[in-house]
Amino acid sequence: ASRGHRAGPDRRARIRCVKTFLIKIGINAVALWVAAMVVPGIALGESKDLGSNLITVLLVALIFGLVNAIVRPIAKLFALPALVLTLGLFIFVINALMLVLTSYIAGKLGLAFSISEFFWSAVMGAVVITAVSWFLSIILPGDNS
Repeated sequence: ASRGHRAGPDRRARIRCVKTFLIKIGINAVALWVAAMVVPGIALGESKDLGSNLITVLLVALIFGLVNAIVRPIAKLFALPALVLTLGLFIFVINALMLVLTSYIAGKLGLAFSISEFFWSAVMGAVVITAVSWFLSIILPGDNS
């Protein structure tokens, strides 16, 4: 009987976790799309088919989320001295590197996402993605952790 009673909160926690994950993927998708629209040198979903472009954007957002969850903390740890010396501004370079890594993985998977230049395109893209993600995370519901 106690196991059945405990299943309710566990199920709600899993549903909340999935909802938060989907919201974050959606935020990443919109942020990547905006960056591709406003930053020269970033191309995303170049098909004429809207459905194909939407799937590409969502898959690239998923890759970007995984790269940020797995690689970014390690990169921040190794870059800690640079982060301290630049008062945190080096985070934009780290974010740009995550964007380039996402582009590389997407290319290997045959997804239409590319960045032409590391410094200008990737760094400006990282700034745009950070700003759009921050704004959307404020206005959308979810776990803002």
